[in-house]
Amino acid sequence: MSARYTPPQGMAAADGWGLERLTTPSRLYGANGLSTGPDGRLYVAQVGGSQVSAINVDDGSIATISPMGGAIVAPDDLVFDEAGNLYLTEITEGRVSMLTPGGEARVIRGDIPVANPITWHQGRLIAGECRMGARILELPVDGAAPRVILDGIPMANAFQVGPDGKLYVPVMGANQIWRVDIDTGAHEVVAGDLGVPDSVKFDSKGRIVTTQVASGQVLRIDPVSGTREILADIGPGLDNVAFIGDRIFVSSIPGEITEIVEPGKVRSIVPRALQWPLGLAMGADGVLFVADGTFGYHLRPGGAPDLAGMIFYPGCPGYMRGVAPGAQAGEWVVTTGTGSVARYRPAEGASDFLSHGHDRLMGVAVAPGGAVIFAEYGTGRLLSAAGGSVDILADGLDGPMGVAVSDDGDVYVAEAGAGRIVRLKGGRTDIVLDGLNRPEGLALSGDRLFVVDTGDRCVIGYSLSGGARETLAENLPVGAPLGIKPKYLGPIGDMAGPMINFAGIAAGADGALYLSADAEGSVILLRPA
Repeated sequence: MSARYTPPQGMAAADGWGLERLTTPSRLYGANGLSTGPDGRLYVAQVGGSQVSAINVDDGSIATISPMGGAIVAPDDLVFDEAGNLYLTEITEGRVSMLTPGGEARVIRGDIPVANPITWHQGRLIAGECRMGARILELPVDGAAPRVILDGIPMANAFQVGPDGKLYVPVMGANQIWRVDIDTGAHEVVAGDLGVPDSVKFDSKGRIVTTQVASGQVLRIDPVSGTREILADIGPGLDNVAFIGDRIFVSSIPGEITEIVEPGKVRSIVPRALQWPLGLAMGADGVLFVADGTFGYHLRPGGAPDLAGMIFYPGCPGYMRGVAPGAQAGEWVVTTGTGSVARYRPAEGASDFLSHGHDRLMGVAVAPGGAVIFAEYGTGRLLSAAGGSVDILADGLDGPMGVAVSDDGDVYVAEAGAGRIVRLKGGRTDIVLDGLNRPEGLALSGDRLFVVDTGDRCVIGYSLSGGARETLAENLPVGAPLGIKPKYLGPIGDMAGPMINFAGIAAGADGALYLSADAEGSVILLRPA
């Protein structure tokens, strides 16, 4: 069974339209923690996909161990004990669970906010938190009260006990690696001035191998002398490292697994791709911005996604969901998973925040006069930010998601819960299109409104002047897998709010449509023939 579910077969466009994938679908729904299993396979925790997969690193085959919709939710890190039990941190649920070799799941502790790193050492289970003021805890496997080893840590991540019996901890908030006595909590800095370390593991010679999430480098550090070397420069977003014998494998959040064959030489096991693309926006210069949660990409005609920003880059406004073109080239208006709206200029590494403190923001659009219109899914409101104030345009909406604004200022919003599109015009609200399943993304091009219906897995075109409605593409890889009700993921501390899918759509100047195929991690082009 594939680690990423097989999308609907027979993706098809209506007469007069053509379909093309602009980016390669992802084989993994994200890639976070790594651990080598008793069977010699590489086990991968996948926060975004809420699943655990196992990879045969020689032939590249992927098997699902714990599926989306199963008992394990948003696993971030994982480790095996000698009996083959798998212990996992569930970062959005704030808990640590165990998965037996027979597949039975059991919660060990459910009161560990932003549970992230986990390791096993000589019969002792140690877990930690990736938040400011984090704790490192020793957890009895019977669920008894934990023992605090150390607290007040600025964001601990994937750690391991070294040959000296001390715990080596990447401390992201301090940009350092600490050595911690697991009995007393005494600690010291081993290395600093890094590229934001998020994992530390030891090779067979007792050397630290550590991934750097911001710089994208994999470093090898002698814990005694402090000397360091760059093993590989893979790209920002690295998450974890594991060994099979002396072979080194590294994960990257966008679903990438790489083997470091030797310093400076790597081999792709699973290629990097988009994780779960959300909002899309087309700039006046023909550059498409792809909001992929933790990451934002520029996609140029004929090119591959080019990383524009990520949450560990200066000036990034946070976990990016909705997006619209800004007032100038290179500026994007984004909504974030932490409830903010901002004007983001990736090249400058700068954001100007327009509003904060909202509940599950989705789509966004800019009105002709410059007001920023955005949907607040959690409260059922449509809001407008302009001149330093935020006004309510509409409330009582049922799951508002996509937003579009016409050249004359009419505002359209998709009510995912009600299965309809409504228009706000001159202080009135009226229904322009109903009978939909779950409308999410919206785009306007001329007098035509385009809707992504993730419930029916299609794109619909609607004439605002004539009222004609047409299904332009169907059996699209959008929405949740068939037969699975996804467990929407909660926040990850202050880094990301609730992670809810949002299948965006954008229109180009030539009438082409760009679609977030969130179910397979790609961007699809729907073009008039």
